[in-house]
Amino acid sequence: MTDSARQTFYDVIIIGGGPTGIAAALELRKWGIVHTIILEREDEVGGATRHCGHPPFGLSEFKRVLTGPAYARKLAERAALKGLNIALKHTVTELAPGGHLTVTSPDGVQKMTAKRVLLATGIRETPRSARLISGDRVLGICNTGTLQSMFYLKGLIPFRKPVVVGSEIVSFSALSTCKKADIQPVAMLEAGDRPTVRSPIHYATRYFGVPLLLNTRINKIIGHKRVEAVQIINQHGAVREIDCDGVLFTGRFTPESALARMGHLDLNQATDSPAVDEFGHCSDPAYYAAGNVVQHATDSPEAAPVPWYYTADNLPQPVNVAGQCWAAGLNAAQAIVKDLRHIALND
Repeated sequence: MTDSARQTFYDVIIIGGGPTGIAAALELRKWGIVHTIILEREDEVGGATRHCGHPPFGLSEFKRVLTGPAYARKLAERAALKGLNIALKHTVTELAPGGHLTVTSPDGVQKMTAKRVLLATGIRETPRSARLISGDRVLGICNTGTLQSMFYLKGLIPFRKPVVVGSEIVSFSALSTCKKADIQPVAMLEAGDRPTVRSPIHYATRYFGVPLLLNTRINKIIGHKRVEAVQIINQHGAVREIDCDGVLFTGRFTPESALARMGHLDLNQATDSPAVDEFGHCSDPAYYAAGNVVQHATDSPEAAPVPWYYTADNLPQPVNVAGQCWAAGLNAAQAIVKDLRHIALND
């Protein structure tokens, strides 16, 4: 950090401009806490909803059913209407004790400090590199978020006949995107003995005309410049190849907790999320975390609230939908308001 780096002070800094972050900022403003800023690393707010071109979004927040991009636009419109302070293309690179941040942007490096900081950085799908799948490094490999971003935001199509890996709810969102893009997957692979989603959703594979192969995983990706085939293996050890021109990895979400992992905050060792109490406090009292960045280890649906579409015996990390993230942002903001009032009473 150079001496010329700028220093800025706020009551609250929110990291992430998705539903959690926007809801929190709106709630803070409602309670009179206006000296806040949302730091968003992308050039638009909305988070992952920007490239989810399917409904339903927005029923609880805006009283109407919206597609993901329309929902993101509504978030931006509400933020502008209420005069929220949002810094786009601002990436937090370091969390330091006491609410001190290092931030990079097109204008350079900046120090920011707040009485309270809310981590609302969300989740991400597990990429190929973390799945330990061998084979060639070729074109035509992506995850759902990348596919949806390419198609809905840029009009690009990365493949025509991919293999889809996973059977979570996002996997079926990926199939919907494929249908809209005139992409015809050749198979959906699930390593378990049943789809992750409950019936009747998994029967949608029939609607999309995609064979669902259970107890099957990718053993190797084959190709020269781009994907040409995948080698798959089933529970009996039988190996065969499927011709395809791409691999679409879906689901297996992990919290976007790199800032906490690289910094001083305690982690939940079971989920790699920032460790929080029931109010969202992190181990450093200057920090809160809310939304999908906070995950809970669970062995049964009763152990933590999870979306209805997961089965009890094949439970992945619980992923909150946009409306649940919105509610989490409201709750976090209310906790922060009480916290700041306590500080004011003791000053």
